[in-house]
Amino acid sequence: MLIMNHIKKIHFVGIGGTGMCGIAEVLMYEGYDITGSDIVHNNATRHLLEIGVKIYFGHKYSNINNANVIVISSAITPNNPEILAARQARIPIIKRIEMLSELMRFKYGIAVSGTHGKTTTTAMIANIYTESGLNPTFINGGVVKSEGAHARLGYSRYLIVEADESDGSFLHLHPIVEVITNIDTDHINAYQGNLKCLKKAFISFLHNLPFYGHAVVCIDDPIICEILPKINRKIITYGFNKNADLHVFDYRQNIEKSSFTVLRPNKSKLKVTLNAPGCHNALNATAAIAVATEEGISDEHILKTMLYFQGTQRRFENLGHYPLNKINRQIGEFILIDDYGHHPAELYATITTARIGWPDRRLIMVFQPHRYTRIKELYNDFVNVLSNVDILLILDVYSAGETPILGADSQSLCCTIRKHGKINPIFISSTQMLSDILTQFLKNNDLLLIQGAGTVSEIVRELIIKK
Repeated sequence: MLIMNHIKKIHFVGIGGTGMCGIAEVLMYEGYDITGSDIVHNNATRHLLEIGVKIYFGHKYSNINNANVIVISSAITPNNPEILAARQARIPIIKRIEMLSELMRFKYGIAVSGTHGKTTTTAMIANIYTESGLNPTFINGGVVKSEGAHARLGYSRYLIVEADESDGSFLHLHPIVEVITNIDTDHINAYQGNLKCLKKAFISFLHNLPFYGHAVVCIDDPIICEILPKINRKIITYGFNKNADLHVFDYRQNIEKSSFTVLRPNKSKLKVTLNAPGCHNALNATAAIAVATEEGISDEHILKTMLYFQGTQRRFENLGHYPLNKINRQIGEFILIDDYGHHPAELYATITTARIGWPDRRLIMVFQPHRYTRIKELYNDFVNVLSNVDILLILDVYSAGETPILGADSQSLCCTIRKHGKINPIFISSTQMLSDILTQFLKNNDLLLIQGAGTVSEIVRELIIKK
């Protein structure tokens, strides 16, 4: 229950963002009049339009139109015309995370944070709670495929959210349960470029828990292990590490499924079949199992959820088998997999999972780097991991509003990978060039991997699925 008595109309600037659309949807179903604006028409805005949200495309002074509060994404600049209009009209302007915090204030909050795996882990927890009949509200950073949406309004006390650490704003949240999947140096600029500041932020986040709350953390991660002695809250650990409270072992992958066993304190061991591949997903699942076990949810509900888990969009999403004759009139087929990963650790997990699941298939990756700063900070890591595919096509950088950095662009990346000597990457300068190269290179039995957080998915899907 929200106590926002005088608030009737809420306007979201940047409503199509992954962190914005779910909050907007939940508030709409809570009964608020929701409007929004964005410069792009994407799947999120299409979904919101379908459920009745009024969206303006392009930013104008008039868009705020009698709103009682303005919610902004981190991508919105102070000189945005809607922000200027709101200031002039003395309408409160709040960040996305402040509204999420308000939603959590009177709920039993479960917040999932960490550099990698947040979205999938959040979906798994939400699915387990739903399967068990607990009817949670959830707000996720990706589309939960079983629900067809980023979010859903439930009618219980539970609110399950993805807590994004990328700008430090997750410190606004005060949940009862926290999950930390791992801590990596992505988004380090938001922490003064300092690992010490990043660690301090996660320590503060853990201390946002009340004394009766608890955290579930992965001790396979070295940075998490470093900060644990400084945490004064109940901690439940998980991982392949034998010292973990929930110890994962006997992991096996069979194409797109995986199986593993989880040892739990004072509980029978759990033999899990997960409808998702990869060691990283076994860890994500174990985090969800830890949360559910502590809640008292039955093993039956946990195991059923894992067996039928549908995943989230763009997280190693198998889009199916496609006939080559749609591309180049050859006989045969190829598999198309779409993945959001844009950090070297995520690329490594994706490539490794694809190699294990389809060892006889040639791996072709269409990769769109995301942010110049990320390439600069992790340049050598990108070079090393991207050298492990068979054919690499690199699109221009999706800047996310950043200014280009000399030597941290796609062409430089191609050049260095080529000098590395394992593969000969191709810089893709246009959609037409990508179409031509795919026509030339795709062969029977290939696995084509769409990789990146920008527009690469829409570009490749347009070329192949809608062709």
